[in-house]
Amino acid sequence: MRLLVSIQLEGFRVLFISFFCYQICEVLEFKTLAFALRIRMANLPILQFEDKILETVNQNPVVVIIGETGSGKSTQLSQILHRSGYTKSGAIAVTQPRRVAAVSVSRRVAQELDVRLGDEVGYAIRFEDRTSERTCIKYLTDGVLLRESLSDPELKQYSVIILDEAHERSLNTDILMGLMKRLIRLRASNLKVLITSATLDGEKVSKFFSDCPILNVPGKLYPVEISYSSEQPKSYIESSLRKAIDIHVNEPEGDILIFMTGQDDIEKLVSKLEEKIQSLEVGSCMDALVLPLHGSLPPEMQASCYFPFFHLWFLYDYIIIQPFAL
Repeated sequence: MRLLVSIQLEGFRVLFISFFCYQICEVLEFKTLAFALRIRMANLPILQFEDKILETVNQNPVVVIIGETGSGKSTQLSQILHRSGYTKSGAIAVTQPRRVAAVSVSRRVAQELDVRLGDEVGYAIRFEDRTSERTCIKYLTDGVLLRESLSDPELKQYSVIILDEAHERSLNTDILMGLMKRLIRLRASNLKVLITSATLDGEKVSKFFSDCPILNVPGKLYPVEISYSSEQPKSYIESSLRKAIDIHVNEPEGDILIFMTGQDDIEKLVSKLEEKIQSLEVGSCMDALVLPLHGSLPPEMQASCYFPFFHLWFLYDYIIIQPFAL
């Protein structure tokens, strides 16, 4: 009975912190966070190539950009083009393969520009459209862009279309590739298309778009230590549980990110982790806040995973569990 009440209180605590975090950022309009993000933006590798990117985009209808992880391509390309005036003749559309990415990246760009999400910067995903007539940078899933093309085959509202994470090669992404090739013929004078990826075979895409130019942007590397399990786990959920607890108890303070196969496994692991953490001896380690992250969560729950400053206020380790992409 005591364990059940404790787990229920933990669930209430997660909801309260998520809602409080979300509301604080809405009320303050991200003023303090925007200042901090601008300082970090200055060090992103892609900004060193801003002039080259603009020169290449100005001279070509289609550009392939291979940006390594950490280069800043997902958040900065749209802002670079916005600053150079491309939103004067239409909006910039940036596709993302998953709903969580569309929401989180749009939120980050809104923070960096110090604007309210849904005004100049917004997103559109299935069953949710947080945009307005003033929106000039729009993040959306590839499926939403395909549906928009059914009612507006030429996608006239956009002056720039960026297909981000194109290496994922979903059916929607491949269809959009063909659609972009057709649109370039119809709107060569007033449409720019950028294909971006971290691992895409740029040569093949370039040939598909009549040998369009390829730009390579280096990423920002961090020290990574890779370790492998010595045994084949019988249950990857139980194995993930043991490893997370081991890291949480024995390693220095920090956050843990766990990738699972889908929502069901995420919810199972969250439940098991919360129960296990509650059973740890008092004083054996810091408390931990276990947060699920997947597309079915409400926006305030998703947003709670992206605010590290709350780690300092509440003295929690974050354990974030989300799906992985195949």
